[in-house]
Amino acid sequence: MRLTLKIWRQPGPTAPGAFRSYDAPNVSDHMSFLEMLDVVNEGLIEAGEEPIAFDHDCREGICGMCSLVINGVPHGPRRGTTTCQLHMRSFRDGDVIRIEPFRASAFPVLRDLVVDRIALDRIIQAGGFVTAPTGSAPDGNAIAVPKPSAELAMDAAACIGCGACVAACPNASATLFTSAKVSHLALLPQGQPERARRVLAMVSMMDEAGFGGCTNFGECEKACPKEISVENIARMNRDWLRATLTDRGPANLVEASI
Repeated sequence: MRLTLKIWRQPGPTAPGAFRSYDAPNVSDHMSFLEMLDVVNEGLIEAGEEPIAFDHDCREGICGMCSLVINGVPHGPRRGTTTCQLHMRSFRDGDVIRIEPFRASAFPVLRDLVVDRIALDRIIQAGGFVTAPTGSAPDGNAIAVPKPSAELAMDAAACIGCGACVAACPNASATLFTSAKVSHLALLPQGQPERARRVLAMVSMMDEAGFGGCTNFGECEKACPKEISVENIARMNRDWLRATLTDRGPANLVEASI
């Protein structure tokens, strides 16, 4: 099939950007979306033009690097699917596909379709870990964890930190991401000692990084390729409210561990 691609091109963080049109002939419906972009880039290189910069790594829906907004939807039209897992059979011959980077003030564009998502890493660094020394790996059954809690924790831990929730939210909020990282530790025994300080530190860093607030649009859950539930947001809000009333420890877990 033959497609027309309208792709955001921006040479650098401070340079102006604009959409440019590219013809993509002979696209196989068996290609993944990133493979299609690879073929387009091969044609640009052969023509002596600058290839399109885009993020990717595992191409298996695990790393969260493939952060593209496709026709206005983060990761494209299929639910529960990352860009690298999206195949061209989801489109039709003659389609015009608009491709742009994730849009959020906390995600500055580095070049073309590549954005800087280090703000999400800062949220994790503020408290997304346990400080208890674990030594060697304990036996799997050494710590009793109720099955419902274990399943909810695993569901939250499935978050790959791609930032699609931020890109989909009208407020550019990272609340779903942060709540997933807070919840998967809050639901397990290992996460209890720092539970209050963790939620305070991570929410504080989320605000400091420039993300917007959550106003319950629900677009984050729909855009999430791992279908993280907004129930995690409710759990985080409860923990945050409880922590503001009871905890008087250091605001940052890194400070607490020094």
